[in-house]
Amino acid sequence: MKILVIAEDYSEVGRVSLHYIHSRNNWYKQSGIDVKVISFKAKQNYTYEDIQVYTFENFTENPDFFKSDILVSHAPNIKNHYKFIKKYHYLFSDIVFFFHGHEVLKTSEIYPQPYKYLKKKSQYHSIERKIYDYFKLKIWRSFFIKISHKSQFVFVSEWMLEMFYKYVKVPRETLAGRSHVIYNCVGETFEKESFESETQKFYDFITIRSNLDGSKYGIDIVRNLALNNPDYKFCVIGKGKFFEHNSKPDNLTLIKKNLSHSEIINYLNRSRSALIPTRVDSQGVMACEFATFGIPVITSDISICREVFLGFENVSFINNDNPKINLGTILERFPQIKEKNTKYFSEHTIEEEIKLFQEIIKR
Repeated sequence: MKILVIAEDYSEVGRVSLHYIHSRNNWYKQSGIDVKVISFKAKQNYTYEDIQVYTFENFTENPDFFKSDILVSHAPNIKNHYKFIKKYHYLFSDIVFFFHGHEVLKTSEIYPQPYKYLKKKSQYHSIERKIYDYFKLKIWRSFFIKISHKSQFVFVSEWMLEMFYKYVKVPRETLAGRSHVIYNCVGETFEKESFESETQKFYDFITIRSNLDGSKYGIDIVRNLALNNPDYKFCVIGKGKFFEHNSKPDNLTLIKKNLSHSEIINYLNRSRSALIPTRVDSQGVMACEFATFGIPVITSDISICREVFLGFENVSFINNDNPKINLGTILERFPQIKEKNTKYFSEHTIEEEIKLFQEIIKR
């Protein structure tokens, strides 16, 4: 089986980007699938961990070289994916679209307002985003209906699927037998290692985010909870300017860095629980990784979180709008976890994708 994966960007030595695509490709290759990648941002061809990555320019020089059984499009956008598929779809018998988030959402409606210190910069972009959303969704609706006969549509959550129907407005009958919900898998480290509940703890609540300035990640919620729970120790790890514009509570330790998986494991084992609020997400892979690892997780009581953490005994939900919650009471209620929840293991996620590919080939 040959698969061509198109992506806006791709990881390379010394730089990680859209790594959830590479994790899948590695698994595909280990399963005997011939995988090639086209990265629209690549300036030259390169190999990354045994996956060959090509430039779009290289593709245009010899399209026949890239003929494959299946074309896989991750987080398709109008700028590159739409144009590529519209022009070259004849090279592929089947197309599989993977939807991870903003690509088929009305982001101007779904995403929360930015923090005040970012608002001036974002006012123009907000108007621009509304216009882009309108044309983006209109183009996708027409295109997906037109090409649905040779396509499969994979969503990383039921919530994502419902948002697709709400905003793209493709008739449900068009996707009958062609839509699939397959969650993102967690990193291998979180599958293999388990939370050490008995070791010495330095923090009661730890929050890890790569971007502290994104209001959807709720660092303001964490700050307010720290202010209202002064007897507990909080740790926030990530980069951003949030605490340059908001005072930092005395019981909150701020570590300005991004972490590797091994470093994340180390910090989680030094903490009693993970505090990961969110205002919107298509799945929330990092929170899923923490819950799979086994640490008690406190997250937001919104529909997507209720969906993805169904069956997790070590996850508790809080109201984003109630900063006076007694987190200590929640912490004491968490049960001891005897077995890891395997919901987001590769065998239940990526393996399902491979089964879908195999079914497509048999048709």
